Amino acid sequence: MDTSQMVYPGGVRSQWTGCTATERGPHFFQIMLEQAVGLLLGGEPEASRLILRDVVSGTIGFEALAALTHTSAKSLRGMLTANGRLGMDSLSVIFRVVRDWLQAALDVLSDAPDQHFCIALE
Repeated sequence: MDTSQMVYPGGVRSQWTGCTATERGPHFFQIMLEQAVGLLLGGEPEASRLILRDVVSGTIGFEALAALTHTSAKSLRGMLTANGRLGMDSLSVIFRVVRDWLQAALDVLSDAPDQHFCIALE
């Protein structure tokens, strides 16, 4: 495993990458997927893309995701960088494929006055 720098709302910190679902467990990646959705909805798209990249790497993998989304693995890797150009259609498909691969249900609830989001994976 290697460490890399991840961007989070509070700054940059070291994060372990390269773990597979069997090493960390599917629940770990479900929590990461939840964080990616929360960061996206909270106005942190760069951090969301980086976390989603780690989820893809640790679970379904870019080659399988490419086959399921009819997009090249190289394009997907480029999209899931801090400054990647990722359209809403592509993002939606990636979230759906990863959610299905993890066999998780994703519910998003908004508390509008406070602008807080509650994301629940089942």
